[in-house]
This record gives sequence, C-alpha cells and structure tokens, in this order.
Amino acid sequence: MKLAATARPVLGRPLVIALVVVLAALAALAGPAAIVSADPLPVTTLSLTAPASGRAGLPVPFTAVLEDEDSAPLAGRTVSLQRLGSGWATVRSGVTDGAGRVVIEAALPAGATRWRASYAGDGTTQAGSTSSEVSVTGVRHPSTLALSGPARLVDETTGTLSMLWTAADGSPVTGLMTVYRRLGSGAWTAYRRVRTAANGRGSVAVAPRVDSTWRAIGPAGTWWLADTSDDFRIDNVPPTAAVGYPAAAPRPAGTPTQGRAQGDGANAVVTAVPKAVWRSMVGRSWHRGCPVGRAGLRLLRINYWGFDGYRYRGEMVLSSAVASRAAGALRDMYAGRYPVRRMYRVDRFGWSRKLQGANDYTSMRADNTSAFNCRNVVNRPGVRSPHARGRAVDLNTWENPYHSATGLVPNSWWASRSHPRVAWRSGSHAVVRIWRSHGFRWTYGSADSQHVDGRATGRAGSFIG
Repeated sequence: MKLAATARPVLGRPLVIALVVVLAALAALAGPAAIVSADPLPVTTLSLTAPASGRAGLPVPFTAVLEDEDSAPLAGRTVSLQRLGSGWATVRSGVTDGAGRVVIEAALPAGATRWRASYAGDGTTQAGSTSSEVSVTGVRHPSTLALSGPARLVDETTGTLSMLWTAADGSPVTGLMTVYRRLGSGAWTAYRRVRTAANGRGSVAVAPRVDSTWRAIGPAGTWWLADTSDDFRIDNVPPTAAVGYPAAAPRPAGTPTQGRAQGDGANAVVTAVPKAVWRSMVGRSWHRGCPVGRAGLRLLRINYWGFDGYRYRGEMVLSSAVASRAAGALRDMYAGRYPVRRMYRVDRFGWSRKLQGANDYTSMRADNTSAFNCRNVVNRPGVRSPHARGRAVDLNTWENPYHSATGLVPNSWWASRSHPRVAWRSGSHAVVRIWRSHGFRWTYGSADSQHVDGRATGRAGSFIG
C-alpha cells in the first residue's frame, strides 16, 4: 500500500509538465491576437483644386482642404504641394487654417504639369493622406509690339517714338526691348534699350538728321513670346523751304554734301589757318610767289542754309583784312535765309595748270562759294586774279555766271535770268545789298555777278566798296 501511494505523485509530474507547455503555447498564440485587435489611427481626407492654366513662370494659387473622417476641418496641419517630374517633389508647404484650408502659390513651368497635395499625418492621432492629382498648364502667350511716332520730323528737332507691348490675352508686357534704327539706306544698328512700364508702354527720344527707319525687338519672357514691331519710317524735313529751282535750268556738278550745321544760328568762327588746312592749300590754292602768306590769311567756318532747306557748315579762306566782314555778310545771308549751294575751300578741287592755282573751273561747275585762291583770272592767262589776295568772294557760282574773255562760265543758261534767293543781276538784289553793307563792292556788276571785293583803306578794320 505504501509503494502505491508513493508512485502516484511520480506518475502525475509528466502530465503537469505537459499541461504547462500547452498553456504556454496558448499564451504565445494569444499575444499577437491582442495587438491586432488595437484601434487604427483616424482616417483623413485631402483635396486639391487649382486653375486649369496660368502664365508660365508666374505663381498660381493651389487650394488644399484637410478633414478628418467625420468631415471636420483639421487646423494647424502642414500640407505639402508636390509636382511630378522624375518623381514627386515638394515645391512649397503651408499650414491649414481653422477651416482646414491652405492656399499655396507656386510658379508654373511652361506646358502641362501634374500636381498633388500631401499630408504626412502626425503618427499618433491622424493618418497621412494624399489628394488626387490635378493638371495645370503654364501658357506662353504670343505678344505684339507696336511702334508709333511722328511720320515727319523737322531737322534738328526731337521727336518721341512710343511702344506698346501686349500679350494675346490683352495683358500688358513689362519687359526690356531694343530699339534699332537705319539712317538713310545704311545698315541697322542698335539705338537704345527701353523697358516698358506696368501698362506695357515705353518711349524714346529721337532726333535723326536724315530720313530714317525704326523697329523694336522684344525678346521672349517667362510667359510671353518674342515679337518684332513693323518698321516705322520718319521723314526728315528741312527747317526752311528748299530753293524753287527752275525745271529747265541745268544742274551743277554733284559734290559730296557738307557736314550739317554746328551750334545755333550762323555760328561764325574765324581762326588762323590750321596746319592741316595749310598743308592742303600748298601746291593748290597757295604757292610760292603769292602776294599773301599763311600769316595774312584766316579760316572762316560758318553755318549756312543749303538749297535743300537744311543747315550746313562750310568754310573758306580769306585775307585777315576782310575775314570778319565776310563773316558778318554771311551771317546776314543766314538770317535772311538766302541759300548757298556749297562752301568748300577751293583747294579741295585740286590744281589747275591753266589757272596756275586751285581749279576754279571745277569749283564753279560745282556751284561752290569760295574766296582765297592764288590763281590767274579765268580765261586770261598771266593776269593775276583779285582772289590771290584773299579779299574777293565768289558766291553761288553756277547761278551767277562770269562773262570771261572767251565766253560765259560755268554756263550760259543763267546769264540772263535771276532768282530772288540765289541769283542776282542787279545791285538792288538783297544779297548784293548785304555784302555792300559790310564793306564789299559788287565790282563787275552783271558781267561777273558772283564776285564781290573788300579792300582795306590802310586803316585797320576800314574798308571801301
């Protein structure tokens, strides 16, 4: 009986151990089941709206709204705006307001792009969420650049060119354009860069001295395309009336147009003869044996009215004894708007073996007004001309021919005709009266109507005529 009682606990121990193992296994299985049964984070919803299109390079508003699973707004949460490129990338972020709303502005690339809003959640009370995608197109509008201004501009005055730059949607373009000009038939050159204001308008002052053509080129910007204006032409017109030249009258030889006037009025300047001018004179209008040298001569530069109504600047060499008086006479001609065709120094026309001085034949055929020329009288070999002393002036030589020993030069058509502004056959003509008032004599009358003489009396500044 004792042996049986002792064996009973021995036989029960393995059974207990097995029961413990089974219970442990059941406990292990019960652990994961308890975790899975925990409550999930509340769901959030995120929506995104945006315009279908906008100007490329400029910001447009993207509106995101964040709500919980009961459609209640979630305030104070950070929402990211993302754009799809090679992958989704955050462009900008913002924080929702009390209505769960946030507006984020972002610049648009050109063309269509895909966007979305993203909320990361807070990891403890709300789950993250992502909105549906929206497509927005960045538009680059064609632009139109218009150029306007005066069709005619009086020489030596200033006009204004105006520009208006607008896009195809009617919006003004604010940008930097370049204004180009072409003077006469020359090449196009850049003139000025102009930035249009907020209303798309700009302007630039112009003062062309010849007929000119203008255009403006506006480069492409972020949201507009480039454009070039139509060419705009400005006719340069003279300040005074051109000479009414008779249709039947022969024309003088063509010569290069002189440079335009400098300064206001006649702007007469008398100086000693500069070295460069003297070098040009020697061997042409001056040579050894002349009765006056460089020290006794002066260079007069002065503005004059041309036959075409424009102002030019000419020059002549005269004796120091008459230079200031000649300047006064030419100044009065300028004030009265009595034109001069050309006023080149006569040495510009080269040497004449026949005249033994500068070529006065060529000078007359060019209708050139000049003074000093150490030469013989035209068509009288061996007889020295009064011009050799620099006290004589020949004016508008084509319209006022000379009755030489062998006939009329440089033409015969004008010999019997006059003109109220440029040709005179009587001492009562205004031009002759002007020169007489400054101590010059209309020496030969209508036989040499182009010629006036100023002679000193021996007293400085005193003349007889």
